[in-house]
Amino acid sequence: MLEVNNLQKRFRLDNKTIKENLKRNNELSDPRYEGHWFNAVQDVSFSCDKGQVLGLLGPNGAGKTTSLRMLSTAISPTAGKIAINGEDVVANPLAMRRRIGFLSGTTSLYHRLTVRENVEYFGRLHGMKELHLAAEVEKIFDLLDIQSFADKKADSLSTGMKQRANIARTVIHQPEVIVLDEPTTGLDVISAKTILDFIQSYKGSNVPVIFSTHHLHEVEKLCDKVVLINNGMTKFNGSLSEFRAVDQSHDLYEIFVKLVNNEAQNV
Repeated sequence: MLEVNNLQKRFRLDNKTIKENLKRNNELSDPRYEGHWFNAVQDVSFSCDKGQVLGLLGPNGAGKTTSLRMLSTAISPTAGKIAINGEDVVANPLAMRRRIGFLSGTTSLYHRLTVRENVEYFGRLHGMKELHLAAEVEKIFDLLDIQSFADKKADSLSTGMKQRANIARTVIHQPEVIVLDEPTTGLDVISAKTILDFIQSYKGSNVPVIFSTHHLHEVEKLCDKVVLINNGMTKFNGSLSEFRAVDQSHDLYEIFVKLVNNEAQNV
């Protein structure tokens, strides 16, 4: 189980950035600016149990990616708690890192290696034994439909192929928690469906999956839970059915806009 409580992250701004923001009037439009500080994440809390899929929603700049980077231990929170199966991620990030599979927008492959060589390399980095690694590679390549390009060099792959290979390297070590930042953005229909089917394969397993998206049909298809972040704060945290019940229309796009607009009116 993944538990996130009162997560916060602030960044110090240099004088040049402050002047640029003032020119664009960003201080007036985003309440998170505070002098020389930007409070990117102010108060984010949610949990995701084993076998659940959680969809993380929010407009651009809401704090989703910063929150996910803290979950992955890529950056440390200013305050708050993150726990995997009751163990403190913040207090011991290096030990917990091997228990997390994280796909970011900048996750990439070594271009001169084949897909198979890339995934095997990251498996070995995690200390996987050769027989176990070989079996996992075949299993994941089948699930992500990678076998047809497994021995192609990464620099010759399409965008969809690269993303499937990136996900394979993300999960090869059988992580206890999977965190995916907009995994289907910019992909063709076939690649996107393959990735969504892969995520769905974890439902009912021992692994919680958290993924951010702007595509609400993906939430409708996959998610047990929904969290909406705006201005660095959790504005909704509940089940998919509870999310639908926010508005009589039960339309996820209408509900998203309603929650974001209500927040904007309160600023």
